[in-house]
Amino acid sequence: MKIGVLCIHGFSGGPYEVQPFADFLKRQTTWEVVVPTLPGHGDVLSMRGHTHHEWLMAAELAYRALARRVDRVIVVGFSMGGLIAMYLAKRYRVHKLVLLSAALKYASPMQLTKDIREMAQHFRKRTLKQHELYKRYATKLRDVPIQSTFEFMKLVALVKPFYATITAPTFIVQGEHDGIVPNKTAALLYETLQCTPKRLYISPVGKHHICYSADCNDWFEEVYRFLCE
Repeated sequence: MKIGVLCIHGFSGGPYEVQPFADFLKRQTTWEVVVPTLPGHGDVLSMRGHTHHEWLMAAELAYRALARRVDRVIVVGFSMGGLIAMYLAKRYRVHKLVLLSAALKYASPMQLTKDIREMAQHFRKRTLKQHELYKRYATKLRDVPIQSTFEFMKLVALVKPFYATITAPTFIVQGEHDGIVPNKTAALLYETLQCTPKRLYISPVGKHHICYSADCNDWFEEVYRFLCE
């Protein structure tokens, strides 16, 4: 049986956000792993003028192309990609679903405050440019138009009614120190989803970019076992 995995990155991000997990699956299996780039996203952002409808359509086209080549499709979604993954699971046959830092809600004030304080300390030490969060978000703050943020919010609202209707077996991964998506969101999602089976992994050290957490190999293995069940 041929198995395909579609990995979908997040808002204003790119394939690099899910690449560590995609590479892990490639090493462990013979599955076909696909990591498309949504319109306007990638290493160089050009988001102006692109809409949430385009992002959904790009994911649908990637799903359809993969589904023609394999017998079963697994969908992995990170952050906004988690919303898109649920959208696909509602509309198409998805064998299993993996939701990483899924952006049902966004911005955890307490964690953001901690992160800003940490960056302020690095600024005083003149080491800010080496700080992990600064490197990931400095470009986004400069290159993401406000209209793109509105498009993201439209996508959040569009997918919200689907949560309780997802039937594909689902594994949820969330970082306890996520400054973008409040960690309580994962528990809410877990309770709302009506699928069976469903699993939840809370990384005690993870932040938003969960595929780069210090314990990523632990949850990579857990998700892999779930996908093989």
